[in-house]
Amino acid sequence: MKKVKVLQWGFGAMGSGMAKLMLSKESVELLGAVDTRSEYIDKDPGEILGTCKTNTKIYASFEDAKKNIKTKPDVVILATDSFTKNVVDNIKKICNEKINVITIAEEMSFPWAAEPKLADEINKCALENNVSVLGTGINPGFVLDALVIMMTGVCHDIEYIEASRINDLSPFGPTVMKTQGVGTTPEEFKKGIKTGDIVGHVGFPESIGMIAKSLGIELDEIKEEREPIISNVYRETKFVKVDKGMVAGCRHIGYGIKDGKTIIKMIHPQQVLPHLEKIDTGDYINIKGNPPVNLAIKPEIPGGIGTMAMAVNMLHLVKEANPGLKTMADLPIPRMIN
Repeated sequence: MKKVKVLQWGFGAMGSGMAKLMLSKESVELLGAVDTRSEYIDKDPGEILGTCKTNTKIYASFEDAKKNIKTKPDVVILATDSFTKNVVDNIKKICNEKINVITIAEEMSFPWAAEPKLADEINKCALENNVSVLGTGINPGFVLDALVIMMTGVCHDIEYIEASRINDLSPFGPTVMKTQGVGTTPEEFKKGIKTGDIVGHVGFPESIGMIAKSLGIELDEIKEEREPIISNVYRETKFVKVDKGMVAGCRHIGYGIKDGKTIIKMIHPQQVLPHLEKIDTGDYINIKGNPPVNLAIKPEIPGGIGTMAMAVNMLHLVKEANPGLKTMADLPIPRMIN
């Protein structure tokens, strides 16, 4: 397999993990990274990762990387934000350099759900530059959408889909902790939901929308419910501290509704260190149809490791894809690369 040349944009918890994974792959060449943290700039990524010297650099901006890297990247992996509106300009900037994009921004897994105009802009930009753009991750991107869609392939007909993911948020960085409300008081959580500072899981409209489109279902609406998971014990990760009585995560439910009836339901209670309260993690897909399908994965596919793997393992498929804005339902089945 010919090597795919990659620039990693964003060197936080997920981005640095992806860089480390890429360095272990024979079919991937890491050309460098982009990050705004002053303590990272001009350093070898391997120095930050504690691995071998890579003879590459961490640059302060995409423009600096573009100017100084002698070899043009095939793909840029963008790991800087969760929302389409916050990554659209950078995605178009990359596309205009005729470089493919993989982003782990959750809304980008199916951006037509929340930002249809921006999705069309990105698609147009990708087509004009003959490159492809993909949003992926563990969820959205795989567990509660791509895997669900694949499982429907054995069905003659379907009445109802319910999928749930009970997972550990601990590997994720400050951005995810903030959007989940981890470490807030119940009152702060309630206020954050109202102001939009706390959003819970980012991706239910995207996952439900991707499933519905793939199955040819025109939903009337998508509804969401969020409530705090209050900790009964002290919890601490690298990125957050949670005292007893504070919020350890968010229980988030999404409903895909047609003709007044829920036909797709997503349940996602995620929190840091759930084992401290003897909560078992797992991923579950239940399809009511002919035949019925019931899948259980226990414990859950680890979110941090899974997200890193999905982005890296899709590199060759994105490079080889037809141009345009893609979803995981548009591309071949993901597989581990060497």
